[in-house]
Amino acid sequence: MLKEKLKNKQLILASGSPRRQQFLKDLNLDFKIQLKSVEEIYPPNLKGADIALFLAELKAKAFDGSLQDNEILITGDTIVCIDNIALGKPKNAEEAYQMLEQLSGRTHEVISSVCLKSTEKTKLFYDKTVVYFKKLTSEEINSYIKNYQPFDKAGAYGIQEWIGQIGIEKIEGSYFTVMGMPTHLLYKELMNF
Repeated sequence: MLKEKLKNKQLILASGSPRRQQFLKDLNLDFKIQLKSVEEIYPPNLKGADIALFLAELKAKAFDGSLQDNEILITGDTIVCIDNIALGKPKNAEEAYQMLEQLSGRTHEVISSVCLKSTEKTKLFYDKTVVYFKKLTSEEINSYIKNYQPFDKAGAYGIQEWIGQIGIEKIEGSYFTVMGMPTHLLYKELMNF
């Protein structure tokens, strides 16, 4: 249905994330990948969803002036929030450990945003999921960091990986949002775009 609606459009995914690429494949969409380097810095006064939306739009702005009339650009960002503080991607094992220790035994929010952009318009949207982590042991945290190297993931974890399987007790919201793309909203917004 969506593929038929977009038959005269070229989708461009501006993400190196294998998970986001797989989501578009799973939605049966044809797309090409184009990456532009963007420094992910946001104003310090932003909180929660505003950070995720700002970063998704920032990534889309890197394509200003380079989109063709038939192209739709898709950018996105995912942040993990605990105690009103956004956790980005850890720079090293020590930072990853601190993040996972902070999430251990607590709930946090995962916010995934998307920006759709064409030569005519821009549409920003996001989804939020609450994640409940069990109390993790230092052995579990260290083993996960050593074996999975979660340095490309906000909050230093992937729900689909071992730590998610043994550590997440429940979620309220979309599993796909935690993985980095609110696919239900992406489908709806592309249908209307």
